[in-house]
Amino acid sequence: MKRASILVLLTLVLATPLFAAGAQEAAPKSEPLIGVSKFLAHPALDAVESGMQDYLKSVGKSVRYDFQNANADVSASAQIAQKFKADRVDIAVGIATPTAQALVNVFPETPVVFSAVTDPLGAGLVTTYDTPYAENTTGVSDMNPVDAQIELLARVTGAKVIGNVYASGEANGVTLMEQAKAATEKLGLQFVTAAVSNTAEVMQATQSIIGRVDALYIATDNTVISALPSVDDVAYKAQVPVMAADPSNVDGLNVLVAWGFDYYKIGLATGEIVSQLLDGKKPGEIGTVFLTDPADFELWFNLDVAADLGITISEELKSSAAVLIQDGQKIVN
Repeated sequence: MKRASILVLLTLVLATPLFAAGAQEAAPKSEPLIGVSKFLAHPALDAVESGMQDYLKSVGKSVRYDFQNANADVSASAQIAQKFKADRVDIAVGIATPTAQALVNVFPETPVVFSAVTDPLGAGLVTTYDTPYAENTTGVSDMNPVDAQIELLARVTGAKVIGNVYASGEANGVTLMEQAKAATEKLGLQFVTAAVSNTAEVMQATQSIIGRVDALYIATDNTVISALPSVDDVAYKAQVPVMAADPSNVDGLNVLVAWGFDYYKIGLATGEIVSQLLDGKKPGEIGTVFLTDPADFELWFNLDVAADLGITISEELKSSAAVLIQDGQKIVN
């Protein structure tokens, strides 16, 4: 009897590692790793980042993030892409054109999601806007209604010569400059440009053309929009009205009108794409997403600046604005 008890005990001891090993094999798989590379920190791109996270949280996706900021440095964008490759991220997200391009150059198979990219086709991120396709890229474009923006700026200000400071090294900056030029030509207006390669050059570039223009149009290329306070300082001292295509960057500035995307909503759309990829959908089945709902855009007027410049904003335009600045206060319609 005693010998039988010892045999039972020995059997249990020997069996324990087998049960333990079985428990380890049944452990849940680790959460997917999402690498997020942002070209630089400014309100629009930060809003994309937040919107993406909020969407994934709202649909119950449990993921890990690796957030990286290239600080407006193209070489840093490439280094971040290499880091994500070494870390074997499950999905790579590039917020803005340069970081998205760096990711596409490194990842031939891992899904790459671009966001806040004006011209994905021109930037080489996709080869077609028609789906399905074989590439591993998908994302959200922030192509603005440039023709309508230029028309509004000319109508409100009466400008005959419109200036534009743009980043010659950003594919989206060049695309938007060319579209703005075409828009002014359609309206019979003159167009004056100044190109920059980094944010430090923006103030001097603005100064170089401010005496030759009636108004300034600032698009959404990241280099210039992140230095918008410099543009604002030069323009306001010269009493030249400014339109910005990114409302998220104009708080506290003397920008007459801002009309563009709510970048938080671009972030939500980006999060939806990431969620679809996590559910097994292929990038080529999703394609490039363009936001076209008027609710995705915001129109801002600074009535204090308009009064300083002797410009009248019609009641019709005021009523269509999402935000008015009057007597130093933000009025949300």
